[in-house]
Amino acid sequence: MEAEKLQTTEDLKKEKEYTTKEYMKFWLPSLIGVLLFLVPISINDKVTIGLGVLADALQAAIASHIPLIMTIVLCISAIGSLVVTITNPQLIKDKPFLNSLFNITPFWLVLRIIGAVFAIVTLGQIGPEFIWSPYTGGVVLYDLIPVLMVWFLFACLFMPLLLQFGLMDFIGTLVRKVMYPLFKLPGRSSVDALASWMGSGTVGVLLTTQQYESGYYTKREASVVATNFSIASIAFSLVIAKFLDIDHMFIQFYFTVIVTGIIAAIICPRIPPLSLKKDGYYEPVGKQIDEVVPEGVSSFRWGVEKAVEKANQVKSYRSVVKSGVQNVVDIWFALIPLVMALGTVALVIAEFTPIFTYLSYPFVPLLQLLQIPEAQAAAPAMIVGFADMFLPAVIGSGIESELTRFVIGVMSLTQLIYMSEIGILLLKSKIPLSFFQLLIIFLQRTIITLPVAAAMAHFLFF
Repeated sequence: MEAEKLQTTEDLKKEKEYTTKEYMKFWLPSLIGVLLFLVPISINDKVTIGLGVLADALQAAIASHIPLIMTIVLCISAIGSLVVTITNPQLIKDKPFLNSLFNITPFWLVLRIIGAVFAIVTLGQIGPEFIWSPYTGGVVLYDLIPVLMVWFLFACLFMPLLLQFGLMDFIGTLVRKVMYPLFKLPGRSSVDALASWMGSGTVGVLLTTQQYESGYYTKREASVVATNFSIASIAFSLVIAKFLDIDHMFIQFYFTVIVTGIIAAIICPRIPPLSLKKDGYYEPVGKQIDEVVPEGVSSFRWGVEKAVEKANQVKSYRSVVKSGVQNVVDIWFALIPLVMALGTVALVIAEFTPIFTYLSYPFVPLLQLLQIPEAQAAAPAMIVGFADMFLPAVIGSGIESELTRFVIGVMSLTQLIYMSEIGILLLKSKIPLSFFQLLIIFLQRTIITLPVAAAMAHFLFF
C-alpha cells in the first residue's frame, strides 16, 4: 500500500507533457476572458471593463428601441408559456431547451404574465399611473432592463471564456489558501468576486449559478458567494457617489465599501442561515472540483495542468457558442419578465406606501447611537435597499449631512440583496435560497456593515 501511495505521488510530481496548441487552448481564451471581465478600463473618466464598453456601446446605439424590444420579448415569453401550459405540445417535449424555457410552474407563469402586462402598461402609459410612473415601472423598463439586457447579452456570450477553458481551475488552485481560511470557499470564488467588483454584481451571480449547476460549488458555497461577493461594480459605485454628491471623495468611499464588504463576507457565512447550508453538490451533476494541490507539486504547476485538462475537454467551439446563446435567451425570456413584475411591485411599495418607513423605525435609535446626523430621515434608506439598490441613494440625496450621505451610499452597495435584480436572479436559480432567507441575510449584512461604515466615516474621513 505504501509503495502504491509513493508511486502515485511520484507520478503527480512528473510534469505532464502538453503540446503548444494545448497550452494555447487554455491561455488564449482565458486571456481574452480576463481582458473582457476583470481588467478595469478608464473611458471618458468612467471606470469600467471591456464587457462594459461593449454593453455601453450597444445600449447607446439602440437605447430608444430597447423598451419596445424587451416588451415584445416579455409578451412572447408570457404567451409562449401560456400556450405550452394549456396545450403541452409534444413538439416542445422533444426539444429540451424550449421545454425548460416555456414549460414552467403556474407561479412563474403568473409572474411572466404580470411582467408582460406591466411592460405594456408602462410603454403605453395606460392604466393606473402608480404602475407606469417614472419612479416605478418607468425605472424598471427604461433604466434597469436596458442595462440588464445588454450586460447579460455579452456576459452570457463571453462567460465560457472564464468557465470552460481552465481559468477558474487555474486561479482557484492558486488562491485557495487565502479564500478557504477567510471565507470557507474554494479559490475559484475569487473570480466571481473580481467579475462583480470590476463589472457587475449580476454577472457575479450568473457566474456563481453556472458554477453551482456545473458541480463546482456546494449548496453552502454557492449561497455564500452569491450573497456576499456580488458587490456592485466600480462603475455603478461611482454613479451612486455622484448621485449623492460625494464623488469628490470616491477613493475613501470605495475603500469603505471594500472593507465593510470583506468584514460582512467573513462573518455572514459563519452564522445561520448560511452556516446551516449543506455542503452537498447539485445532485444532477455531483462534485466536479478538486483544488487540492498534491504534496511536492507547486500550486502554479498544478493549476496550469488542471487548467489545460479543463480546456482540452472543449471539443467543439460551436457547442460553446450555442451554450452562450441559449443562456442569453434563458435570461431574456425567463429572468427579465420577473424583474419587470417583482421590481415594479417593490418600487410601488417603496414609493406609494409607508411600509418601508414603518419597517425602518428600529434603525432610528441605532443611527442616533452611531451619531449619524438626520437619523430620522436616513432610517428608511437602511431598509429600502431590499427593494432596489438605487432607492437608498434617492432617499439620501435630499439629506444635508455629507457624512450621512456617505454612510447611506456605503450601505446601498454592501447590503447586496435587492429584489429588483439580484434577489430575483437567486430565486430563479437552482441555488437553495428562499425569499425569507434572503431577507434575513439582508438584515444581517445591514446590522454588520452599518457600525463599520459609521466608524470609518467618523474616525477616518469626517
